[in-house]
Amino acid sequence: MVVPPLPALYYLSIQLYSCSSSNSSSSLSSGHLCHPDDSSALLQFKNSFSIDTSSLEFELLNETTLYSNRTISWQKDKDCCTWSGITCENMTGHVVGLNLSFGRLQGNIHSNSSLFSLGHLKRLDLSYNDFSFSPIWSKFGGFVSMTHLDLSRSNFSGPIPSEISHLSNLVSLNLSQFFFSNMILDTLSLNRIVQNLTNLRELDLDFVDMSSVLPDSFKNLSSSLTTLRLFDCYLQGKFPESIFHRPNLRLVDLGNNYNLTGYFPKSNWSSPLETLHLSSTRISVDWHHLTRNFKSLRDLYLRNCSFVGSYLAFLGNFTQIMRLDLSGNNFGGQIPWSLLNLETLTYLELSGNNYVGQFPEVDSNSTLISSLYDFSKQQLVGPIPRHLTELNLYGNQLNGTIPSWLGSLPSLEWLDLGINQLSGNIIEFQSRSLSRLSLSANKLDGVIPRSIYELVNLRWLDLSSNNLGGNLEFEKFSKLRSLSALNLSFNHLSVSFNHLNNNTWPQLRLLDLSSCNISEFPYVLRISQNLERLYLSHSRIQADIPKWWLDLGKDSLRYLDLSHNSLTGTVGQLRWKNLIYLDLRNNSLQGELPIPPPSTYYFFISNNQFTGEMPPTICSLSMLQILDLSNNKLSGKIHQCIGNFSQSLSVLDLRNNKFHGVIPDTFSKGNILRNLNLYGNQLEGSLPPTLLTCRELEVLDLGNNKIEDTFPNWLESLPKLQVLILRSNKFYGEICIPKTKFPFQKLHIIDLSNNRFSGLLPTKYFEHLTAMINSQEHGLKYMGEGYYQDTVAVTIKGIEFEMEKILTFFTTIDFSNNTFRGEISSVISKLKSLKGLNLSHNELTGTIRPSFGEMSNLEWLDLSSNKLVGDIPGQLANLTSLSKFNVSKNQLVGPIPHGKQFDTFENDSYSGNTGLCGLPLSKTCGAHQSPPSSFRQEGDLEHGNGFDWKVVLMGYASGVVIGISVGYLVLSNGKPNWLVKVVGRKQYRRTVEITQRCA
Repeated sequence: MVVPPLPALYYLSIQLYSCSSSNSSSSLSSGHLCHPDDSSALLQFKNSFSIDTSSLEFELLNETTLYSNRTISWQKDKDCCTWSGITCENMTGHVVGLNLSFGRLQGNIHSNSSLFSLGHLKRLDLSYNDFSFSPIWSKFGGFVSMTHLDLSRSNFSGPIPSEISHLSNLVSLNLSQFFFSNMILDTLSLNRIVQNLTNLRELDLDFVDMSSVLPDSFKNLSSSLTTLRLFDCYLQGKFPESIFHRPNLRLVDLGNNYNLTGYFPKSNWSSPLETLHLSSTRISVDWHHLTRNFKSLRDLYLRNCSFVGSYLAFLGNFTQIMRLDLSGNNFGGQIPWSLLNLETLTYLELSGNNYVGQFPEVDSNSTLISSLYDFSKQQLVGPIPRHLTELNLYGNQLNGTIPSWLGSLPSLEWLDLGINQLSGNIIEFQSRSLSRLSLSANKLDGVIPRSIYELVNLRWLDLSSNNLGGNLEFEKFSKLRSLSALNLSFNHLSVSFNHLNNNTWPQLRLLDLSSCNISEFPYVLRISQNLERLYLSHSRIQADIPKWWLDLGKDSLRYLDLSHNSLTGTVGQLRWKNLIYLDLRNNSLQGELPIPPPSTYYFFISNNQFTGEMPPTICSLSMLQILDLSNNKLSGKIHQCIGNFSQSLSVLDLRNNKFHGVIPDTFSKGNILRNLNLYGNQLEGSLPPTLLTCRELEVLDLGNNKIEDTFPNWLESLPKLQVLILRSNKFYGEICIPKTKFPFQKLHIIDLSNNRFSGLLPTKYFEHLTAMINSQEHGLKYMGEGYYQDTVAVTIKGIEFEMEKILTFFTTIDFSNNTFRGEISSVISKLKSLKGLNLSHNELTGTIRPSFGEMSNLEWLDLSSNKLVGDIPGQLANLTSLSKFNVSKNQLVGPIPHGKQFDTFENDSYSGNTGLCGLPLSKTCGAHQSPPSSFRQEGDLEHGNGFDWKVVLMGYASGVVIGISVGYLVLSNGKPNWLVKVVGRKQYRRTVEITQRCA
């Protein structure tokens, strides 16, 4: 069964508390027997399914009363009216009610199923089973007496048949599915359902694809309607206003229909509506009409909405609201505590906004003092919210300390203050009602308070990414028997597992102890057979992987991260059957490459010492999305089957190994490959033409191989290509004119250095490098996705780096160490966003263009070892970002410019040009050779002979010049090791041959 990720399942469990799961029992009077035809049909129906004992959707609920194998009581020798889930009609003995909700049934419902012979059914509930994407057959329309039909969350798929409209007696219809199901409802079927089901009071179509439906179809729904659920149905267009005028409507859920528009009716009217969910729609929320007309509202969900008018002006009118969600709306300022009725609120969700300030305080009379006002005014906002069960302020900018009154709320079950700027110690919690506590990504310090270890109802605890410290014995959590998720990662804790004997956490699904100074494999986990996610990265485990570890959660484990430790030895055969994510990066593991199960989506095993060839079993990993085997000692050929993964594979990173042979030529049409990195191997031959099918390709790094080919100008049509690195291969010949009208439009990085390219510089390509001409990127954004950050090797200012994160505005051209000839066109000066330009070690002639002074973002410029003549234009002194400049070994003459950046460059920038004069050279200029300078004003910096080009931030008269990534090269003072890695200084001087010209 396809299973949603853990957060979705956890949210699902909250919803299910409100679901009806009552067991129907027999209403048959004693002495009457079940109709034999119905008994036989039920037994056949039972035998057509297996019972799923590992449905994680249900197990994660941790509520055994919510599911059971009802059919276990169905025995042939017993009256079927006594069976669990069966209701019979008194007089005839016919089955009129069948409730198998949460029954763990698994299998297909076929069109000839015996279920359809139960013609007297009035109530049918098959919800929360697994029918393996069976269709909803038209025969469901044959239950003409049906009043209640519930097929929800049971993995049905396909079109909803129009025959459902034949069930004219229906009062309740629930066809909602999980978000990954593929159920479709078209306009024709919906219109028939709306027209014929005139008694309908409850309609639930959550997650049903209605992208082709016109929302106007809903305006004719039954006037008896009380509940309308259309969550995440791909609805688009204008939703009819008349729906809100329904006289009996109590609940409307239109959430997550991102293209659904509409307005509230503006006339004076009164609605009985109690629950309104418009989150993530484009329906205009008019606070004035909302507060005036919806007097009965109790639950209001307006996450990520479009608002008309100030919500502060009308929020105080919602005195009856019990559950309020205003998350994700970029509301700012301080939380309007004074406008909230804290006496009635049970649920308050304000996450994902820009709220600032501190929590209000409590006075001696147990009233809150609003932080919106001066405390000297003693402005009271009411009593402590004693009925509050859920408070979510995640993802704001709240500061100060956590108030102690939060720890004493008697009904609080869910508290999430993650991703704020809260500081100080964690408060003590007197209330034992808490089931979920998240304080992650704040600035909290001190030790974990003692009271947390006493919260016996706690199921979710997340204290990650703070400054908590101290030694922590894991046994302190021994009382938390209901714990399903524990995250203590990235603090300053030292977790030990001493004194743990038979302590177990039977409900534990997620454990994250990354960066907790763990020095051993936690043996206590050996019997945690329900563990699904385990993260022990960035620790101090220095040992072989023990054999018992490979059996840990072998049926349940889905995510395992042991990266950034010191693991040694071989891995052996992996036994986890349902693994999705495996990360063994940055260890010292050896031996043959281990292969995870076919269920794996993400496989990271880079920076180890694995040897040998790729096992053929790697071809079984057809679900892979990211495969990272980089920086090992793997050899042999790359299996052709790798190209067949391209329908799912997004990242293939095999860099820095010893693979030889040719690049697989099996990339198929429609693939989604985004990153292909084969840098640093021994690959030969030419580029495979099927690379042209990789329309999603953004990064192509083939550097440091032995590929022999002409320039692949056919790649210019790839619409998303941003990085093209062909350096240090055997590419040859001239680069011809583009074959398409707009070539390489999104290219940020192009490196053709150290090849055998010849002919003129490809000026026509320079004219169309849109991303380098005018980059629209702002802020620190990196290339990559989800679990993977793109990495490439580039030469910056003469040093080769492995950039472990690529900023989207990083732009560079490196054509060095080829035999390009001719003049440098002024077209290059149009590349205003260019950070680095290296044309060194070629055979270029002519002069340095004065227009180069217009490339205001240029940080390094290397034109050394060419045949350039003339002077150095004074306009280059306007390049205030320039920190590396090299024109050595040319034939330049005249005075060197001075002022600003040029006062920082040393002799080696100009050596080998006998005609140059002026500082920093010892040769002075004659009277007729005044050095050109930029307009120098009072306050400019003095000459800096001690300038270190590694420093990226440099201040001048015009202000601070910010280089790439606010320190991607701050090498002299604690560079971030996750961002850039020095590979080594390289200087190339070699002779290249011109072997081919363009036809």
